[in-house]
Amino acid sequence: MNKLKGVRDFDWAMFTVALVICGIGVVQIYSATLDTSFLGSWWKQAVYIGAGIGLMWIIAHIDYHLLLARTWPMYLVTVVLLIVVLVFGRRAFGSTRWIGFPGGFRFQVSEFAKLVIVLVVARYLSDVRADVLEIKDAAKLAGIVLIPMALIVKEPDLGTALTYVPILLCGVLIAGLRWKYWAMMGAVAVVVLPLAFTSLQPYQKARIVSFLDPGRDPQGTGYQLIQSKIAVGSGGTWGKGVTKGTQTQLRFLPVPHTDFIFSAFAEEHGFVGVMFVLSLYFILLMQIVQNAQTSPDRAGVFICMGVGGLVLFHILVNVGMVVGRMPVTGIPLPLMSYGGSSVWSTFLMLGLVNSVRVRRFVN
Repeated sequence: MNKLKGVRDFDWAMFTVALVICGIGVVQIYSATLDTSFLGSWWKQAVYIGAGIGLMWIIAHIDYHLLLARTWPMYLVTVVLLIVVLVFGRRAFGSTRWIGFPGGFRFQVSEFAKLVIVLVVARYLSDVRADVLEIKDAAKLAGIVLIPMALIVKEPDLGTALTYVPILLCGVLIAGLRWKYWAMMGAVAVVVLPLAFTSLQPYQKARIVSFLDPGRDPQGTGYQLIQSKIAVGSGGTWGKGVTKGTQTQLRFLPVPHTDFIFSAFAEEHGFVGVMFVLSLYFILLMQIVQNAQTSPDRAGVFICMGVGGLVLFHILVNVGMVVGRMPVTGIPLPLMSYGGSSVWSTFLMLGLVNSVRVRRFVN
């Protein structure tokens, strides 16, 4: 690909919006960790963002067809690494999700597996040469996606495992699965979900119960949700200002720089700030959809919409969680929540969308 053409066709609008969201996140991480042992997290996040931009630029200049051609070996490596995590992984906060390296660096395989799942769904569905997707093909693809999901649930990390579902559903929907099969799957889900609840870990069951009735255990399982809703509500219209949020600065709000960063942001920037950030996410999603519309082939459409579905799921679940409309999960807010693996996987997926974009005029 011509280097000048790659620079010209790069989605600078999407990149700019992503950078603004990242900048807001860094400021909020600084505010949320002020006078705590996590004070240095803001500059670490800035380093993660810089590395993420580099990764995005690299993958944007790799033809996505080359990646699709190597999808199955990457899938196999991902499954093996997830098994390695279960056997040799580093345990933290009650879960084994990371592979530890010297210097304190941790690698979360499940975050980068999202990129592989996007490619797997795109490769599989683009190879199906039919106007309408048959249920047997959808079932085979679901089985392929279910293997890494099951390994991640075993860690246990149900939240991250569930993020693979919107990638699968977006692909199957675009591929044209008949509505009668959707109705059948809905009926099966109604039967299976109660059974699945019985197999959850005790802390996962407690989160669902506390979501339905946080006042049942206000000092225990309902504490996070109650404090989060207080923080969001106390922000009012304009917010209390950076480093001036009482719930955040007085440490009532747990992990305000990771899972509950949106609560801390809402308290300090109010309704106006919240609408501004949500508008940025809306623009980001619309850019991804626009790139899907101009894709040169079906595989590119599946890639872009898979990424879009995943990002949307993250936003809906995280924001819904902090306002009490979703159970508390460990799903981060894209580009805002602290964490290298999350930031890098998001930038890699945006790079994949750009790889589709810069080749939109290629026959």
